Amino acid sequence: MYELVNKDSHAKRGRFHTPHGIIETPVFMNVGTAAAIKGAVSALDLEEIGCQVELSNTYHLHLRPGDEIVHKMGGLHQFMNWKRPILTDSGGFQVFSLAALRQIKEEGVHFRSHIDGRKIFMGPEESMQIQSNLASTIAMAFDECPPIPATRKYVEDSVARTTRWLARCKAEMNRLNRQERTINKQQMLFGINQGGIYADIRIAHAREIAELELDGYAIGGLAVGETHAEMYEILEKTVPHLPENKPTYLMGVGTPENILEAVERGVDFFDCVYPSRNGRHGHVYTNHGKLNLFNVKYETDALPIEEGCGCPACRHHSRGYIRHLLKAKEMLGMRLCVLHNLYFYNAMMAEIRQAIESGQYSAYKKQKLEGFYQEN
Repeated sequence: MYELVNKDSHAKRGRFHTPHGIIETPVFMNVGTAAAIKGAVSALDLEEIGCQVELSNTYHLHLRPGDEIVHKMGGLHQFMNWKRPILTDSGGFQVFSLAALRQIKEEGVHFRSHIDGRKIFMGPEESMQIQSNLASTIAMAFDECPPIPATRKYVEDSVARTTRWLARCKAEMNRLNRQERTINKQQMLFGINQGGIYADIRIAHAREIAELELDGYAIGGLAVGETHAEMYEILEKTVPHLPENKPTYLMGVGTPENILEAVERGVDFFDCVYPSRNGRHGHVYTNHGKLNLFNVKYETDALPIEEGCGCPACRHHSRGYIRHLLKAKEMLGMRLCVLHNLYFYNAMMAEIRQAIESGQYSAYKKQKLEGFYQEN
Protein backbone atom coordinates (compact mmCIF):
# COMPACT_ATOMS: atom_id res chain seq x y z
CA MET A 1 0.00 0.00 0.00
CA TYR A 2 1.23 3.48 -0.92
CA GLU A 3 0.43 6.32 1.45
CA LEU A 4 0.81 9.88 0.13
CA VAL A 5 2.17 11.84 3.11
CA ASN A 6 2.54 15.25 1.48
CA LYS A 7 2.89 17.02 -1.86
CA ASP A 8 4.92 20.12 -2.66
CA SER A 9 3.71 21.12 -6.13
CA HIS A 10 4.31 17.87 -8.08
CA ALA A 11 6.95 16.48 -5.68
CA LYS A 12 5.55 13.58 -3.64
CA ARG A 13 6.49 12.46 -0.13
CA GLY A 14 5.20 8.93 0.29
CA ARG A 15 5.29 5.83 2.45
CA PHE A 16 5.18 2.45 0.71
CA HIS A 17 4.17 -0.52 2.87
CA THR A 18 5.76 -3.84 1.78
CA PRO A 19 6.10 -7.38 3.18
CA HIS A 20 9.66 -6.47 4.26
CA GLY A 21 8.99 -3.11 5.85
CA ILE A 22 8.05 0.46 5.02
CA ILE A 23 9.88 2.40 2.31
CA GLU A 24 9.97 6.15 2.87
CA THR A 25 9.89 7.90 -0.50
CA PRO A 26 11.46 9.50 -2.48
CA VAL A 27 14.06 6.75 -2.19
CA PHE A 28 17.30 5.76 -3.90
CA MET A 29 17.77 2.00 -4.25
CA ASN A 30 21.35 0.84 -3.79
CA VAL A 31 22.33 -1.37 -6.73
CA GLY A 32 23.71 -4.81 -5.82
CA THR A 33 23.61 -6.49 -9.22
CA ALA A 34 24.75 -9.94 -8.08
CA ALA A 35 23.32 -9.66 -4.53
CA ALA A 36 26.23 -7.46 -3.42
CA ILE A 37 27.27 -3.85 -3.95
CA LYS A 38 30.43 -3.77 -6.06
CA GLY A 39 33.25 -2.47 -3.88
CA ALA A 40 33.17 -4.94 -0.98
CA VAL A 41 30.06 -3.47 0.67
CA SER A 42 28.04 -5.86 2.84
CA ALA A 43 24.40 -5.91 3.89
CA LEU A 44 25.49 -4.72 7.34
CA ASP A 45 27.25 -1.77 5.69
CA LEU A 46 24.04 -0.91 3.85
CA GLU A 47 22.18 -0.64 7.15
CA GLU A 48 24.85 1.69 8.53
CA ILE A 49 24.74 4.05 5.52
CA GLY A 50 20.95 4.38 5.54
CA CYS A 51 19.97 2.16 2.62
CA GLN A 52 16.24 1.37 2.56
CA VAL A 53 16.04 -0.82 -0.57
CA GLU A 54 18.61 -3.03 -2.25
CA LEU A 55 18.25 -3.80 -5.97
CA SER A 56 19.47 -7.01 -7.59
CA ASN A 57 19.53 -8.24 -11.18
CA THR A 58 17.34 -11.15 -12.32
CA TYR A 59 19.40 -11.96 -15.40
CA HIS A 60 22.75 -12.02 -13.61
CA LEU A 61 21.50 -14.06 -10.64
CA HIS A 62 19.83 -16.50 -13.03
CA LEU A 63 23.24 -17.10 -14.64
CA ARG A 64 25.10 -17.39 -11.35
CA PRO A 65 24.67 -18.79 -8.84
CA GLY A 66 21.29 -19.71 -10.36
CA ASP A 67 17.87 -18.72 -9.02
CA GLU A 68 17.12 -22.30 -7.93
CA ILE A 69 20.20 -22.19 -5.71
CA VAL A 70 19.07 -18.90 -4.19
CA HIS A 71 15.65 -20.50 -3.60
CA LYS A 72 17.27 -23.44 -1.84
CA MET A 73 19.16 -20.94 0.33
CA GLY A 74 15.89 -19.35 1.45
CA GLY A 75 15.65 -16.49 -1.07
CA LEU A 76 17.70 -13.33 -1.48
CA HIS A 77 16.93 -11.91 1.96
CA GLN A 78 18.27 -15.01 3.67
CA PHE A 79 21.07 -15.46 1.11
CA MET A 80 22.60 -12.01 1.58
CA ASN A 81 21.42 -11.41 5.17
CA TRP A 82 19.38 -8.34 4.28
CA LYS A 83 16.08 -7.90 6.11
CA ARG A 84 14.78 -4.76 4.38
CA PRO A 85 13.04 -4.57 0.97
CA ILE A 86 14.68 -5.87 -2.21
CA LEU A 87 13.63 -5.00 -5.75
CA THR A 88 14.66 -7.28 -8.60
CA ASP A 89 14.67 -6.03 -12.15
CA SER A 90 13.17 -8.38 -14.71
CA GLY A 91 16.02 -9.04 -17.13
CA GLY A 92 14.27 -6.76 -19.60
CA PHE A 93 17.12 -4.24 -19.67
CA GLN A 94 19.44 -7.00 -20.85
CA VAL A 95 17.17 -7.26 -23.91
CA PHE A 96 18.47 -3.75 -24.63
CA SER A 97 22.06 -3.94 -23.39
CA LEU A 98 22.85 -7.34 -24.92
CA ALA A 99 21.36 -6.49 -28.31
CA ALA A 100 24.11 -8.35 -30.16
CA LEU A 101 23.40 -11.53 -28.17
CA ARG A 102 19.60 -11.76 -28.35
CA GLN A 103 16.57 -12.34 -30.56
CA ILE A 104 13.16 -10.95 -29.58
CA LYS A 105 10.00 -12.93 -30.35
CA GLU A 106 6.43 -12.79 -29.05
CA GLU A 107 7.01 -15.63 -26.61
CA GLY A 108 10.09 -13.94 -25.16
CA VAL A 109 13.78 -13.38 -25.81
CA HIS A 110 16.47 -15.83 -26.79
CA PHE A 111 19.82 -14.81 -25.29
CA ARG A 112 23.34 -15.99 -25.35
CA SER A 113 25.02 -15.69 -21.98
CA HIS A 114 27.63 -12.92 -21.87
CA ILE A 115 29.64 -15.22 -19.59
CA ASP A 116 29.98 -18.46 -21.55
CA GLY A 117 27.79 -18.06 -24.64
CA ARG A 118 25.23 -20.71 -23.65
CA LYS A 119 21.68 -20.30 -24.91
CA ILE A 120 19.09 -18.83 -22.55
CA PHE A 121 15.39 -18.14 -23.05
CA MET A 122 13.48 -15.64 -20.96
CA GLY A 123 9.89 -14.56 -21.40
CA PRO A 124 7.36 -13.02 -19.01
CA GLU A 125 6.64 -16.33 -17.27
CA GLU A 126 10.31 -17.25 -16.93
CA SER A 127 11.17 -13.82 -15.52
CA MET A 128 8.41 -14.10 -12.93
CA GLN A 129 9.51 -17.63 -12.02
CA ILE A 130 13.11 -16.52 -11.53
CA GLN A 131 12.06 -13.52 -9.43
CA SER A 132 9.73 -15.73 -7.39
CA ASN A 133 12.66 -18.05 -6.68
CA LEU A 134 14.72 -15.01 -5.64
CA ALA A 135 11.77 -14.05 -3.36
CA SER A 136 12.34 -10.32 -3.73
CA THR A 137 9.93 -7.84 -2.21
CA ILE A 138 9.17 -6.19 -5.56
CA ALA A 139 9.42 -7.89 -8.95
CA MET A 140 9.62 -5.90 -12.15
CA ALA A 141 7.56 -6.89 -15.19
CA PHE A 142 9.44 -8.25 -18.21
CA ASP A 143 9.63 -5.65 -20.96
CA GLU A 144 11.63 -4.47 -23.92
CA CYS A 145 13.56 -1.21 -23.65
CA PRO A 146 13.55 0.27 -27.17
CA PRO A 147 16.76 1.99 -28.25
CA ILE A 148 16.98 5.75 -28.74
CA PRO A 149 16.73 6.74 -31.52
CA ALA A 150 14.17 4.29 -32.90
CA THR A 151 11.46 4.67 -35.52
CA ARG A 152 7.92 5.35 -34.40
CA LYS A 153 6.77 2.04 -35.91
CA TYR A 154 9.42 0.09 -33.97
CA VAL A 155 8.48 1.79 -30.70
CA GLU A 156 4.73 1.26 -31.24
CA ASP A 157 5.23 -2.46 -31.92
CA SER A 158 7.63 -2.82 -28.99
CA VAL A 159 5.28 -1.07 -26.54
CA ALA A 160 2.32 -3.18 -27.66
CA ARG A 161 4.35 -6.33 -27.03
CA THR A 162 5.51 -5.02 -23.63
CA THR A 163 1.84 -4.50 -22.72
CA ARG A 164 0.97 -8.07 -23.70
CA TRP A 165 3.96 -9.29 -21.71
CA LEU A 166 2.80 -7.29 -18.68
CA ALA A 167 -0.57 -9.07 -18.66
CA ARG A 168 1.27 -12.39 -18.78
CA CYS A 169 3.57 -11.29 -15.93
CA LYS A 170 0.60 -10.38 -13.75
CA ALA A 171 -1.15 -13.69 -14.40
CA GLU A 172 2.00 -15.70 -13.71
CA MET A 173 2.80 -13.81 -10.50
CA ASN A 174 -0.74 -14.41 -9.24
CA ARG A 175 -0.26 -18.11 -9.94
CA LEU A 176 3.18 -18.26 -8.31
CA ASN A 177 2.05 -16.42 -5.17
CA ARG A 178 -0.40 -19.26 -4.55
CA GLN A 179 2.21 -22.02 -4.83
CA GLU A 180 3.30 -23.91 -1.72
CA ARG A 181 7.02 -23.72 -2.60
CA THR A 182 6.92 -19.92 -3.05
CA ILE A 183 8.95 -18.20 -0.34
CA ASN A 184 7.40 -14.72 -0.62
CA LYS A 185 3.71 -15.23 -1.30
CA GLN A 186 3.14 -11.47 -1.09
CA GLN A 187 5.61 -10.54 -3.84
CA MET A 188 4.64 -7.22 -5.44
CA LEU A 189 4.66 -6.37 -9.15
CA PHE A 190 5.63 -3.09 -10.83
CA GLY A 191 4.75 -2.51 -14.49
CA ILE A 192 6.98 -0.51 -16.82
CA ASN A 193 5.99 2.39 -19.06
CA GLN A 194 7.84 2.55 -22.38
CA GLY A 195 7.62 4.65 -25.52
CA GLY A 196 11.05 6.14 -26.16
CA ILE A 197 10.83 9.91 -26.57
CA TYR A 198 7.40 9.80 -28.24
CA ALA A 199 5.26 11.57 -25.64
CA ASP A 200 1.92 10.48 -27.10
CA ILE A 201 2.97 6.80 -27.04
CA ARG A 202 4.18 7.20 -23.45
CA ILE A 203 0.90 8.80 -22.36
CA ALA A 204 -1.28 6.17 -24.06
CA HIS A 205 0.81 3.37 -22.54
CA ALA A 206 0.68 4.94 -19.06
CA ARG A 207 -3.10 5.12 -19.23
CA GLU A 208 -3.36 1.54 -20.45
CA ILE A 209 -1.16 -0.06 -17.81
CA ALA A 210 -2.68 2.09 -15.04
CA GLU A 211 -5.88 0.10 -15.52
CA LEU A 212 -4.11 -3.11 -14.40
CA GLU A 213 -4.03 -1.98 -10.75
CA LEU A 214 -0.42 -2.98 -10.14
CA ASP A 215 1.57 -2.29 -6.96
CA GLY A 216 3.68 0.37 -8.64
CA TYR A 217 4.68 1.81 -11.99
CA ALA A 218 8.11 2.40 -13.50
CA ILE A 219 9.22 4.61 -16.35
CA GLY A 220 11.81 2.70 -18.34
CA GLY A 221 13.77 3.38 -21.49
CA LEU A 222 15.22 6.73 -20.39
CA ALA A 223 18.85 7.66 -19.72
CA VAL A 224 19.73 5.49 -22.73
CA GLY A 225 20.82 8.15 -25.19
CA GLU A 226 18.35 11.03 -25.03
CA THR A 227 19.27 14.46 -23.65
CA HIS A 228 18.45 15.43 -20.07
CA ALA A 229 15.97 17.98 -21.44
CA GLU A 230 14.19 15.24 -23.40
CA MET A 231 14.06 13.01 -20.33
CA TYR A 232 12.58 15.77 -18.17
CA GLU A 233 9.99 16.59 -20.85
CA ILE A 234 8.90 12.93 -21.05
CA LEU A 235 8.55 12.82 -17.26
CA GLU A 236 6.47 15.99 -17.20
CA LYS A 237 4.09 14.59 -19.80
CA THR A 238 3.95 10.96 -18.61
CA VAL A 239 3.92 10.97 -14.79
CA PRO A 240 0.52 12.73 -14.52
CA HIS A 241 -1.06 9.77 -16.35
CA LEU A 242 0.27 7.18 -13.88
CA PRO A 243 -1.69 6.57 -10.66
CA GLU A 244 -0.79 9.14 -7.99
CA ASN A 245 -1.74 6.62 -5.29
CA LYS A 246 1.03 4.22 -6.40
CA PRO A 247 4.81 4.69 -6.39
CA THR A 248 6.47 5.93 -9.58
CA TYR A 249 9.96 4.58 -10.33
CA LEU A 250 12.39 6.13 -12.83
CA MET A 251 14.65 3.25 -13.82
CA GLY A 252 18.42 3.64 -14.05
CA VAL A 253 18.55 7.32 -13.07
CA GLY A 254 20.84 8.86 -12.15
CA THR A 255 23.05 11.74 -11.14
CA PRO A 256 22.12 13.81 -8.07
CA GLU A 257 20.98 16.55 -10.47
CA ASN A 258 18.76 14.08 -12.38
CA ILE A 259 17.17 12.91 -9.13
CA LEU A 260 16.41 16.45 -7.94
CA GLU A 261 14.76 17.29 -11.27
CA ALA A 262 12.77 14.03 -11.40
CA VAL A 263 11.51 14.36 -7.81
CA GLU A 264 10.15 17.77 -8.79
CA ARG A 265 8.21 15.99 -11.54
CA GLY A 266 6.63 13.42 -9.21
CA VAL A 267 9.04 10.46 -9.15
CA ASP A 268 9.35 8.31 -5.97
CA PHE A 269 11.93 5.58 -6.70
CA PHE A 270 15.39 5.76 -8.27
CA ASP A 271 18.34 3.45 -8.90
CA CYS A 272 21.67 3.91 -10.61
CA VAL A 273 25.16 2.38 -10.63
CA TYR A 274 26.79 5.84 -10.64
CA PRO A 275 27.62 6.14 -6.92
CA SER A 276 29.25 2.72 -6.69
CA ARG A 277 30.89 2.81 -10.13
CA ASN A 278 32.28 6.32 -9.66
CA GLY A 279 33.43 5.44 -6.16
CA ARG A 280 35.45 2.50 -7.46
CA HIS A 281 37.28 4.99 -9.69
CA GLY A 282 37.98 7.49 -6.92
CA HIS A 283 35.22 9.95 -7.89
CA VAL A 284 33.27 11.03 -4.81
CA TYR A 285 30.18 13.21 -4.40
CA THR A 286 29.99 16.17 -2.04
CA ASN A 287 27.59 19.07 -1.53
CA HIS A 288 30.21 21.24 -3.21
CA GLY A 289 30.69 19.19 -6.37
CA LYS A 290 32.37 15.92 -7.30
CA LEU A 291 36.00 15.25 -6.31
CA ASN A 292 38.54 13.09 -8.13
CA LEU A 293 40.71 11.75 -5.31
CA PHE A 294 43.39 10.71 -7.79
CA ASN A 295 44.25 14.40 -8.21
CA VAL A 296 47.66 15.18 -6.76
CA LYS A 297 46.29 18.14 -4.75
CA TYR A 298 44.73 15.63 -2.34
CA GLU A 299 48.04 13.84 -1.68
CA THR A 300 48.59 15.48 1.72
CA ASP A 301 45.02 16.62 2.34
CA ALA A 302 44.09 15.84 5.95
CA LEU A 303 40.42 16.71 5.53
CA PRO A 304 37.73 14.04 5.18
CA ILE A 305 36.04 13.69 1.77
CA GLU A 306 33.40 16.10 3.09
CA GLU A 307 33.48 17.87 6.44
CA GLY A 308 30.42 17.03 8.53
CA CYS A 309 29.61 13.85 6.59
CA GLY A 310 28.63 10.93 8.83
CA CYS A 311 29.76 8.10 6.53
CA PRO A 312 32.38 5.57 7.72
CA ALA A 313 35.02 7.00 5.36
CA CYS A 314 34.62 10.61 6.49
CA ARG A 315 34.39 9.74 10.19
CA HIS A 316 37.71 7.93 10.23
CA HIS A 317 39.91 8.74 7.22
CA SER A 318 41.45 11.63 5.29
CA ARG A 319 41.42 12.38 1.59
CA GLY A 320 45.18 11.87 1.56
CA TYR A 321 44.94 8.38 3.04
CA ILE A 322 42.12 7.32 0.73
CA ARG A 323 44.06 8.68 -2.26
CA HIS A 324 47.06 6.59 -1.18
CA LEU A 325 44.86 3.46 -1.01
CA LEU A 326 43.48 4.12 -4.48
CA LYS A 327 46.92 4.72 -5.97
CA ALA A 328 48.22 1.54 -4.30
CA LYS A 329 45.19 -0.38 -5.68
CA GLU A 330 44.17 -1.38 -2.18
CA MET A 331 40.55 -2.61 -2.08
CA LEU A 332 39.91 -0.51 1.03
CA GLY A 333 40.22 2.66 -1.03
CA MET A 334 37.43 1.60 -3.38
CA ARG A 335 35.30 0.40 -0.50
CA LEU A 336 35.57 3.71 1.39
CA CYS A 337 34.69 5.74 -1.70
CA VAL A 338 31.66 3.54 -2.48
CA LEU A 339 30.46 3.76 1.12
CA HIS A 340 30.77 7.54 1.02
CA ASN A 341 28.90 7.90 -2.28
CA LEU A 342 26.03 5.64 -1.23
CA TYR A 343 25.78 7.44 2.10
CA PHE A 344 25.70 10.75 0.21
CA TYR A 345 22.83 9.56 -2.01
CA ASN A 346 20.84 8.07 0.88
CA ALA A 347 21.35 11.21 2.99
CA MET A 348 20.29 13.42 0.08
CA MET A 349 17.05 11.42 -0.25
CA ALA A 350 16.36 11.96 3.47
CA GLU A 351 16.89 15.71 2.95
CA ILE A 352 14.54 15.62 -0.05
CA ARG A 353 11.83 13.92 2.00
CA GLN A 354 12.17 16.54 4.74
CA ALA A 355 12.08 19.40 2.22
CA ILE A 356 8.86 18.10 0.64
CA GLU A 357 7.25 17.59 4.05
CA SER A 358 8.05 21.18 5.03
CA GLY A 359 6.95 22.63 1.67
CA GLN A 360 10.47 23.88 0.92
CA TYR A 361 11.44 21.60 -1.94
CA SER A 362 11.96 24.30 -4.58
CA ALA A 363 14.33 26.25 -2.33
CA TYR A 364 16.14 23.07 -1.29
CA LYS A 365 16.64 21.99 -4.91
CA LYS A 366 17.98 25.42 -5.90
CA GLN A 367 20.47 25.48 -3.02
CA LYS A 368 21.61 21.90 -3.68
CA LEU A 369 22.18 22.48 -7.38
CA GLU A 370 24.13 25.68 -6.74
CA GLY A 371 26.45 23.72 -4.45
CA PHE A 372 27.05 20.95 -7.00
CA TYR A 373 28.32 23.37 -9.62
CA GLN A 374 31.16 24.74 -7.48
CA GLU A 375 34.72 24.13 -8.65
CA ASN A 376 36.91 21.70 -6.70
